Amino acid sequence: EANVFVWAEFMKLGEDVPDEQLNTVIDSLRANECCTLIYTSGTTGNPKGVMLSHDNLTWTAYIGSSKVNINYAEEVVVSYLPLSHVAVVSHFHYNAHSFFQGSLVTTLKEVRPTWFLGVPRVWEKMQEKMKAVGAKAPPMMRRISDWAKSIGLRYNYSNLVPWGFMLANSLVFKRVRAALGLDRCRFCLTGAAPITKDTVEYFMSLNIPVTEAYGMSESSGPHTVAIIGEYRVTSCGKALPGCKTKLVNPDKDGNGEVCSWGRNIFMGYLNMPNETAEALDQDGWLHSGDLGKYDQQGFLYITGRIKELIITAGGENIPPVPIEEALKAEVPIISNAMLIGDKLKFLSMLLTLKCVVDDNSEPTDELSPEVLDFCKQHGVTATKVSEVIAIKEPTIYKAIQDGLERINTRAMSNAQKVQKWVILERDFSVSGGELGKLLEQFTVLTPLRPIAESLHYANKQNWVNTLCCW
Repeated sequence: EANVFVWAEFMKLGEDVPDEQLNTVIDSLRANECCTLIYTSGTTGNPKGVMLSHDNLTWTAYIGSSKVNINYAEEVVVSYLPLSHVAVVSHFHYNAHSFFQGSLVTTLKEVRPTWFLGVPRVWEKMQEKMKAVGAKAPPMMRRISDWAKSIGLRYNYSNLVPWGFMLANSLVFKRVRAALGLDRCRFCLTGAAPITKDTVEYFMSLNIPVTEAYGMSESSGPHTVAIIGEYRVTSCGKALPGCKTKLVNPDKDGNGEVCSWGRNIFMGYLNMPNETAEALDQDGWLHSGDLGKYDQQGFLYITGRIKELIITAGGENIPPVPIEEALKAEVPIISNAMLIGDKLKFLSMLLTLKCVVDDNSEPTDELSPEVLDFCKQHGVTATKVSEVIAIKEPTIYKAIQDGLERINTRAMSNAQKVQKWVILERDFSVSGGELGKLLEQFTVLTPLRPIAESLHYANKQNWVNTLCCW
């Protein structure tokens, strides 16, 4: 096809350019000039072009690599994000050898990265598959695995080597790392969304500590990082050297807006002075819109979004994330939960069941092994999501309703109780538009019907009408 080149052909395009011309371009660059534009997802309007300077990127790459001891031009990474994502830009500035994913599972095994950044859902999917495999293992292997995981969890919480660690490492930990393609991986990171304590502890028990990083396009990627030997579970760590964070207008529990300052903070939004003034105050602090708090040791925890609050028709302000996470903890067969209620009389939930994903990370109609195990224990014969929905499988529906009722008993007010819910036919996905840009754009701030219009389900009008009639 036109304008499609293999790498060797692409490199030949510059052979006729004189070195003098190239040097002139290089010499004309200035540290405080815009190097690249990264467009945000447009969660509060049209996409905004984040202007990052040469200094933003080179300084962040230098400080970030020194913080986590990255070896320049030696690291191997797997990239599965869009090329325009700030994390991918960081790969190139660290001069890492980047491999782009076909099937993530296959690519990890082939590439064996030296560090790996996975969004929480990637780690959760790994956890689900490993649990499914473990459930089919012989009883003796399960006992050895459980013993080893108890050793691994103690080790990673205390940093003291317990008795039996070397044996557990030989029998279990090394084999698991090799099976995942993480046997060379020195840093396992997560970010971009909250990760549950259960998932973090699961990988800690396998001696695969997954630490968190926090940042955004406007901060050239990372701003705070938790590193091995200096982290707290579910914390995003501390600011990079030379950077600062502060919490603005904290409430009685210490939750305030996370603001960032440093040489990594962007120049502004392209041709959007008003939006730039909203994000950057006069002292150069970037206002993130995220809520966070510190512990006594100064570790940062992200606790929600300021603009993520649901404001019901009765004027009640309700943070959705704690309610969504509480239901997923109560009913582990649920994959995703989305609370609905902005400008409405009561709260409702859109739910999806855990399912098998194909090699392209696309959700299928097949129930996950974890859900099948639940079905087997309770005498349920359904093996597909569609089968569960078609007959409103009583056992599964009762388990969800019971979980909601337990959550509702802990609600601070009647307005925070979930009144209605529905199971969707397809799990959320990037390709479907529910995860990533569209999920951010159509959050609980948007009334129910516009959300429904944005989601790509064949029967979307059915469940939209159902919810709206309640």
